[in-house]
Amino acid sequence: MLMHLPLRLRILLLFALLMVASIAVVAAALFFGYRSTLTGSPANGFILAAVISAFGLMAASVAVWLLFDENVAKPIDKLAASMRVRAHAGVQADLDKHAARYLGDLAPAAEAVSVQLDRKTLDTAELVAFETQRLDQDRARLANLLTEIPVAIVIVGPSHQIVLYDGQAAQVLAQIAPPRLNASLFDYIDKECLLAAHARLLETESEQVFQARGSHGNFAFDARIKPLGYAPGYMLVINDAQVLIEPDAARPLTYDFELLEKQAHGDFWQTPLSDISFVVFDCETTGLLPHKDEVVQLGATRVVRGGIVEGEILNQLVNPGRPIPPASTKVHHISDDMVADAPGIHTVAMEFHHFARDAVIVAHNAPFDMAFLRRHAKDMDITWDHPILDTVLLSAVLFGITESHTLDSLCSRLGVTIPEALRHTALGDARATAEVLCLMLPMLTSRGFVTLGDVIEQTRKHSRLIEDLN
Repeated sequence: MLMHLPLRLRILLLFALLMVASIAVVAAALFFGYRSTLTGSPANGFILAAVISAFGLMAASVAVWLLFDENVAKPIDKLAASMRVRAHAGVQADLDKHAARYLGDLAPAAEAVSVQLDRKTLDTAELVAFETQRLDQDRARLANLLTEIPVAIVIVGPSHQIVLYDGQAAQVLAQIAPPRLNASLFDYIDKECLLAAHARLLETESEQVFQARGSHGNFAFDARIKPLGYAPGYMLVINDAQVLIEPDAARPLTYDFELLEKQAHGDFWQTPLSDISFVVFDCETTGLLPHKDEVVQLGATRVVRGGIVEGEILNQLVNPGRPIPPASTKVHHISDDMVADAPGIHTVAMEFHHFARDAVIVAHNAPFDMAFLRRHAKDMDITWDHPILDTVLLSAVLFGITESHTLDSLCSRLGVTIPEALRHTALGDARATAEVLCLMLPMLTSRGFVTLGDVIEQTRKHSRLIEDLN
């Protein structure tokens, strides 16, 4: 019956309930105080009445607050979060109108607005579909053209960050460190020799040939750089790539030309979320004790400009140096035979350390996974000083502390599907976490959390959630 009353009348009834309860408490306090004066001093009666009134009014206020919080405040927060999911993450999830059943016409009105916005979005999408298709065709032609060029190519932005690389260049770069879009070219090529060639390029505005050296001095190769002409930055061509890689290797392109316009930010913590590179990872282990168990698989993927970079992944089995308990194998399906010839954690962790350079590390329940890596850091002479985001805490920021924050719950809430074959595999869970992150980034921005510093500040408010989880 109550849910059919107008919203303003329901709120009035809540305050009327508080008023009636307060009057009843004061009346009861006066009654018992009066009775106390019949058997004792008047002072004792007044004290008893005051104590009963104070505790009674507190109890009445708490009871009405609990009713208001459960039937008004929480449903409003949940409704707002659902609308942000639809508006900013593009997930067509149904609004929970049952949870908002005491909010009058608010939930149906929000649903109607969302439906209308969805229709307008579809209409707009149809209007731009032709232009998008044309741009895709142009990009496909460019990809086909570059694929046919018999040399390894890297296109580099004005801040010496990688904007494009082909399959052959990826294999050359991989001999130094994992290839990464938006990574500094200095991570792969000696900075001194590259800057000298780049200075000549700027001075002459013509192609420059030079002897490139690996950043670790492990090998050298002939290379040339040439201006792009149409945009800032330059093209690096590796002339003798055929000597360094397999001649018949596949030549897929990895690129994001928007990076050519990207400006370097001086303060990393004030960098907009849209300009940050993220590395999302997950580990499968021999058990749940980071101080004694070991990693058996590490999976990671990269997110640049709010999107997953296809092809930039790590998916590596790890030899834990000990038998894998059958109970753990039952969860992640990794057996002793599968890891017998796999590298150890030092090799894999070092590769991951390179893979995550200049990026924010992201994981679901990050302290758990990072603890396994940090335990070996001293022996490897490396430092895990990357900024770290935890999707458990991001979920708490966006959806409230009372919601479930498991990876399965987040995926269900945001419409992300984890193929059953990939669930409880390191790369499968890392991919799902990355998809969730990409959907949450615009939602965070819509809440006014624009920079990395903003987001870190908000997640710290919910750090107790991770402590309880672990």
